[in-house]
Amino acid sequence: MKKKKENMLAQLIYSKSLSDAAHLLVLLPKTKTLPIDLPHGALLAAVLKRRDMKVEELAKSAVSANSPDGAMVVWAMLDTSKAVFAQQTQVRKALQLLLDEYPKQIAIAVSGEGAQRAAELAVYAAWVNGAVLPVNKKKDERKPLQKISLVGGVDKKSFDALKAQAAGNLLCRELTILPPNELTPGAYRQRVKQLAQQNKWKHEEFDMKALRKMGAGAFVAVAQGSDVDDAAIVHLSYKHPKAKQTIALVGKGICFDTGGHNLKPARYMHNMHEDMNGSAVALGIMLAASEQKLAVNIDCWLALAQNHISPKAYKQNDIVKALNGTSIEIIHTDAEGRMVLADTLTLASRAKPDLMIDFATLTGSMAAALGARYSGVFATSDELAQRAVSAGRKTGERLCAFPQDEDYEAELDSKVADIKQCTLTGDADHILATRFLKRFVEHDTPWLHVDLSSSRCDGGLGIISNEVNGFGVAWGLEMLRA
Repeated sequence: MKKKKENMLAQLIYSKSLSDAAHLLVLLPKTKTLPIDLPHGALLAAVLKRRDMKVEELAKSAVSANSPDGAMVVWAMLDTSKAVFAQQTQVRKALQLLLDEYPKQIAIAVSGEGAQRAAELAVYAAWVNGAVLPVNKKKDERKPLQKISLVGGVDKKSFDALKAQAAGNLLCRELTILPPNELTPGAYRQRVKQLAQQNKWKHEEFDMKALRKMGAGAFVAVAQGSDVDDAAIVHLSYKHPKAKQTIALVGKGICFDTGGHNLKPARYMHNMHEDMNGSAVALGIMLAASEQKLAVNIDCWLALAQNHISPKAYKQNDIVKALNGTSIEIIHTDAEGRMVLADTLTLASRAKPDLMIDFATLTGSMAAALGARYSGVFATSDELAQRAVSAGRKTGERLCAFPQDEDYEAELDSKVADIKQCTLTGDADHILATRFLKRFVEHDTPWLHVDLSSSRCDGGLGIISNEVNGFGVAWGLEMLRA
């Protein structure tokens, strides 16, 4: 992979004038009457009259019109009493009316109660939706947003952190949408190495030779099916001199998942280049946290491999031994994510972090349980689960906590090994996968497992208009800050 320049975010400037704004978003506070000094207030009043709308209906849907000088103006009303997710959705839909024209510059006007909140939502939405993610079309007429003019009295301090978060989100989404012939494990490793050099992260790799020598049989079983021996577990470290805690981030990085010998049908193999999304989420958090200079130490562990078919590929009824000595009976080769995570979680927990969080597009049963609008989370304590769900509400990246009681594990009892990898029925597989993974977490490490059922949501999700939404980056940053 060629050296990649990171996606440039639009420049944010603070302005006092809207005189030259050709694309303008006006965010009002909740009200029943139009403010006297509202930008293009007479035009909005005429539009509302024509559509027989009340002013407060702007809190449900934005309206747009062209001003006499040709500018496009969008008005929306932000109800800060609503859930964060609803606020994000309202602002994103309003802003998208402007971004659909791919302007070079947009202006955002905020005022009154809630102006700070409105500005933060709108600017962040402009950053994450105004950037152009890569496609491979001969003719691409999209243009990235270059400048955001913000008009209104706001505290400027918060926007640096939001810009770092936007950079993390975009990195996650860009990596996730790259085609599998471009983002092979080897190319991915080169990209990660470049990121480490640019951000002064400590970087080390455990390649297949090293993993075989270490006895990481669960990871090797999956990776050995690929023609190229380019799979690896990559370890990145970010240190802060004032940090009092260390957080381990673990990401599933299956760059393409055929299902192995238990081959997926075409319908379910489509988009399996996105099966590395968990690793991209971890990287996005790592990038944003280091740009924000968060006072926390981060160890990031990425399990980078592919699940292919070949004479060397693992198969049903194989018995493999994981890094921690646990023998695993292979039941289904498409349950490869828990295999590569098993050895990666062991390595991460042996470093004795204060908290470990893993991210993975792991199970179809989680998608069946929640659809694509929530992701599922499992925690080693009720208090930790509550923190995770609370962070989801605060960031608009919503999580539902699931049980992982010990009696579920009876389904994984094996007559020939220490544990079955999964069952053939697939019942409650998201819970069984977590019980399986728990076997490989050492030292009673506090641990959160996030099953990313909402990594792709058609029509966008929350603040993100694209179906590949980078879910988990904002949530992970909130967990680090807490």
